[in-house]
Amino acid sequence: MLIINATVHTMEGVTIPNGYVAVSGDKIAKVGPMEEAPDHWEGETLDAAQGHVLPGFVDAHSHLGMFGDAQGFEADDGNEATDPCTPHLRAIDAINPLDRCFQEARAAGVTTVLTGPGSANPISGQFAAIKTAGRWVDEMVLKAPVAMKLALGENPKCVYNERHETPVTRMATAAIIRENLHKALEYAEKLEKAEADEEEDKPDYDAKLEALLPVVRGELPVHIHAHRADDIATGVRIAKEFGLKCVIVHGTEAHLIPELLEQEGIPVITGPALGDRSKPELANMTIESPAVLTLRGVKTAICTDHPEVPIQYLPLCAGLAVKGGMNPEAALAAITINAAKIAGIDDRVGSLAPGKDADLVITTGHPINLLSRVKAVFINGVRVSG
Repeated sequence: MLIINATVHTMEGVTIPNGYVAVSGDKIAKVGPMEEAPDHWEGETLDAAQGHVLPGFVDAHSHLGMFGDAQGFEADDGNEATDPCTPHLRAIDAINPLDRCFQEARAAGVTTVLTGPGSANPISGQFAAIKTAGRWVDEMVLKAPVAMKLALGENPKCVYNERHETPVTRMATAAIIRENLHKALEYAEKLEKAEADEEEDKPDYDAKLEALLPVVRGELPVHIHAHRADDIATGVRIAKEFGLKCVIVHGTEAHLIPELLEQEGIPVITGPALGDRSKPELANMTIESPAVLTLRGVKTAICTDHPEVPIQYLPLCAGLAVKGGMNPEAALAAITINAAKIAGIDDRVGSLAPGKDADLVITTGHPINLLSRVKAVFINGVRVSG
C-alpha cells in the first residue's frame, strides 16, 4: 500500500508537508517527501488529497473491554473489590474484544490501548497493551503485562469503607502496598536461595507474590492511580523506597507540583479532563495541566480513562489540552509517541518509521481539530475503518 499527497506527521521530530507512506505487509516500509515517492508499489495507492497521515492514536490508560457497554453487572469485570491486594489478576482474562466500544475506538483512529483493572484496590492487577482490532484477545496483545496497577487516594478508601474493611485511610492504603512489596522481596530472596542451594526448601507457590516479582525487580513498571498532590507524592515516595519504575496516572493535581515530577523524572498520563468534578479529589481538575507539565519537561500522555470518557473522544481530549495552552504537536505526541514511550511499546507503535507496525490514520484536517474527519484507519496494514 502507498499513501500519497499527505501532510505526514511522523512523530519522529519531523512533519512532512507533502509526503508519502509506503507499507509492506504489516509494517511501515518507507516515509518521505513526495518527490522521493516510489513510482510503483505493491498493493493499492491511496491519495490522501492533501489530508493528514499519522500513526494510530495510543490511549495510555483505559478500561476498554473491562466494563461492558450498556450491559450492567454481568459485564462489569474491572474491579475485584473483595481483596485489597490482587496483583495476580490479568486484564487479558477479562477483556471482551467484541464490546462495541472497540469498533468506536477504531473508527476514531485509536489503534492501541492500555487497558486493565480499575482503582478499587491498592494493588489492582496487570494491565495489557492491545490493538483495537480482533475477536480473540490473544491475537490483539502487543505487550502483557505492560504495567502493574496501583491505586491511592479516594477510590480504595471509599470501596473498603463501604465494606467496613481495611483500608479506610490513605495510611492503610500505602501500608498495604508496602507490605506486599516487602513480601515479594522476601519471596524473591527465598527463591534465589533455593536455586543456589539444593538443600534449601523452595517457598510454596504464591500467585500474588509471583506477579509482584517483576515489579520489585524493576522489570515491570507500576502505573499509580493518583489525583491529589499528596497522593502523587506518596506514590513517588513508595516507588523510590523500592526502586520501582513509576508512572503517575490521572495526576489531576500534577500541575501543582510539576517540579517534583520533573526532578524525579516521572511521567504522567493525564486525564480525563472532559467531564465534571464528580468527586472531591477532582476539585482542581483543569485542561491546563498537560500544558503546565509539558512546559516543565515532564513526559506527558493524555488518556480517556474509558468508560469515564468514551474512547472515541481521545483526540478531543488532546484538543482540549491545546485550548488549555498546549502546543498542538505536543498534544498530538501525547496521544501517539509519548503515550507509546511511557508504555514501553514505542518500538512498535506511536510514530511513522520503517519497521514499525503499520497502524495509520488518514484525516481530512489536523488530527486534533474537532472539524477534522477520519477517512481511513489501518491496523497492522489492514484497513479496519473508513
